[in-house]
Amino acid sequence: MKFHIETPSLVLRELRPEDADGIFELDTDPLVHRYLGNNPIRSREQAEQTISFIMEQYAQHGIGRWAVIEKSSGSFAGWSGLKFITTVENNRTRFHDVGYRLLPRFWGKGYATESALAALAYGFSELQLEEIIGMANELNAASRRVLEKCGLRFVEQFMWNGITCDWLRIGAAEWQAQQQLQQQ
Repeated sequence: MKFHIETPSLVLRELRPEDADGIFELDTDPLVHRYLGNNPIRSREQAEQTISFIMEQYAQHGIGRWAVIEKSSGSFAGWSGLKFITTVENNRTRFHDVGYRLLPRFWGKGYATESALAALAYGFSELQLEEIIGMANELNAASRRVLEKCGLRFVEQFMWNGITCDWLRIGAAEWQAQQQLQQQ
């Protein structure tokens, strides 16, 4: 899958094998994994496996998380984008989830929101999705704020691996209404 979107501050593109060092740095950081069950990876080989898994998602589902590259520095900042979920989450399966994971030095710059908005636009405009889900640990107020800034609305809480999480959603009609308001 070749993929390339530019936002004001970011380049979003497919993850590649050469991103393994960035994924390793991201997924070994305990701050990054604070709300993800505190289970960081332990080897560069696991980072390579993560990229291979995402590349398989591109082939199987035509979508998967994207590398987030900061335009001003050219640095790997993390990943963002859509993922087609085929496992059971919150008693549901076969849905598209918007997510993001950034290195702490890129936090507070609006990159999660900027990249998530681009993912939503792609999902509703290019993939013609009916709805997109967002999930966040109930204690991760920053992640929930990102989802809400993007227009997702709280639906309910659910348990994920023993962690209480918030389930948010946005439908295509809500997305279109937001876009029309922004154009006025």
